[in-house]
Amino acid sequence: MESLTFDLSQGGVRPLNQHLHGPAAELTGQHITVVNPDGAHNIAVGMNAPVKVTIDGHAGYYAAGMNKLADVTINGSAGTGVAENMMSGKVHVKGFASNSAGASAHGGLLIIDGDAGLRCGISLKGGDIVVGGSVGSFSGFMAQAGRMVICGNAGDALGDSLYEAVIYVKGEIKSLGADAQLEPLGDSDITALTELLAAAGLNHKPQDFKRVASARSLYHWNADADQTY
Repeated sequence: MESLTFDLSQGGVRPLNQHLHGPAAELTGQHITVVNPDGAHNIAVGMNAPVKVTIDGHAGYYAAGMNKLADVTINGSAGTGVAENMMSGKVHVKGFASNSAGASAHGGLLIIDGDAGLRCGISLKGGDIVVGGSVGSFSGFMAQAGRMVICGNAGDALGDSLYEAVIYVKGEIKSLGADAQLEPLGDSDITALTELLAAAGLNHKPQDFKRVASARSLYHWNADADQTY
C-alpha cells in the first residue's frame, strides 16, 4: 500500500483535496495521512475512490463530506456536518462530533466514538450511524431511510417527522418527536444491531436497546387534523 502524508500547516487543504480528486485507478489502495489539521474545514471531501485517509487531529466543518468508497479515520473530534451526504465507505470519528453529523447520508457507515451534537442523522437517506455516546436534540429529524444506533442517551424530539429510518437507543430518551414511537425489538432488529455494533467495535448487548420508528400518521396531509397530530 502506497503511503503519502499531507501537512496542512504547509499549503492548507487544497493540495490534499486536489490529490484525492484524482483518477480512482491511481488512488486505489493509497493510504493518505493528514497531519496538523488544526480544525481546518472541508478536509477530504468529495472522494470517489477506495482510498484510506487518516486525519491525525481535530477536523473542522464537513470533514469527509460527500464521501464515496473511501475509509476515513479522524483521530480527534469533528465539527459540523462530518460525513454529510455520504454515499458509501466508512468514516470513523475517534472523538466527538458537532451538529448534523451524517446529515442526508445515502449510504456508508459513520462511527462516532464519543457524543454527537444536535440533529445527528438529520434527513438520513440510507446510511448507517453508530454513536458510542449520546446525541443532542432533534437527532434523526426527517430521517427517511437507514439506521441509527445510539449507545448513550438522546435529547429532545428524537426522530421528529421520522419516515422509514429506524433508531436504536440504549440509554434514556428525553422526548420523542412528532410521529416517532417506541416499538418492540424483532429478530431483524437484533441481527441489525449485532452487525452494526460489531462494525463499530462495540460490545453492547442488542437486547438492551429500544427501537424508535415512525407511527406513519404524517405520511399524508389530513385537513381534518387542524394541524395537530
